[in-house]
Amino acid sequence: MKITRRRFLHQCGLWSAAAILPIAMAPAHAQGPGNVLRVGLIPSEDSRAMLEASKLLLAAIEKNLGMKVQGFVATDYNGVIEALRAGHIEVAYLGPFSYVLGTTVAAIEAFCTAETAKAGRTYYHSQIIALKESGITTLADLRGRTFAFVDPSSTSGHLFPKAGLIREGIDPDKFFGRVLFTGSHDANALAVANKRVDAATIADRIYDAAVAKKLIDPEKVQVVWRSGPIPESPTVWRRNLPDDLKQRIRKAFLDIRDITWADQGRLNRFVETNDAAYDVIRETAKVLNLDLSKMK
Repeated sequence: MKITRRRFLHQCGLWSAAAILPIAMAPAHAQGPGNVLRVGLIPSEDSRAMLEASKLLLAAIEKNLGMKVQGFVATDYNGVIEALRAGHIEVAYLGPFSYVLGTTVAAIEAFCTAETAKAGRTYYHSQIIALKESGITTLADLRGRTFAFVDPSSTSGHLFPKAGLIREGIDPDKFFGRVLFTGSHDANALAVANKRVDAATIADRIYDAAVAKKLIDPEKVQVVWRSGPIPESPTVWRRNLPDDLKQRIRKAFLDIRDITWADQGRLNRFVETNDAAYDVIRETAKVLNLDLSKMK
């Protein structure tokens, strides 16, 4: 399947006919970094609910920064990126692939990432799992087998494991007997557990959650392949902000401790990062022949 930019953005939640229309934003009487810091949030739920769920975070930034902080929720990820590009917001929270895509159209830069209390780290891994009784212990054992990815646009459920297979000299389009896209990591865990497929992809943190929910028995499962670290979602700023403001913003985020933030749950802290940390995303795109700057 050819993955076009429009299809990829749509599947990542990055495309909308009304991409630049903000759903919710505090009154815009104070404009520009001199008066207010405007923070773009991932539109994962109703705009008012998203602002309410981010209230503690925004308040902590405001307190640490010593200036007014205003939350912004757009119709989709692309709306957040466009708001950054147009100078309507100064800071935003983006997914790893949406950030890399965003750097091809906007002058933005990652500067920190959240460490959740649950994960205790700022990265995760993609895995390929199979039942031990299947006899599958290596990637070579997957030849001719039934295999499940999550979704064509899933970072750890498709893009990273597919690139991993290609790096091992395996053509995913020809190697397996049959390939399915189940639509979710949990569905992949169940597909393996119930022997609907011989092997499947799953993020390690979601695998751990599936074990905790008793969707799958870890004593019966073999991890056949594991990716290198995949960086968590970054917080980004516009590159053209004044350097002194960037330093103040960075410190405001890094000084945050132990707060609850939307579906992230409890945060331990924010950890400093940079654009180079997401080169692994760009390298994966190259392996998959995804030219992010030319996809249409």
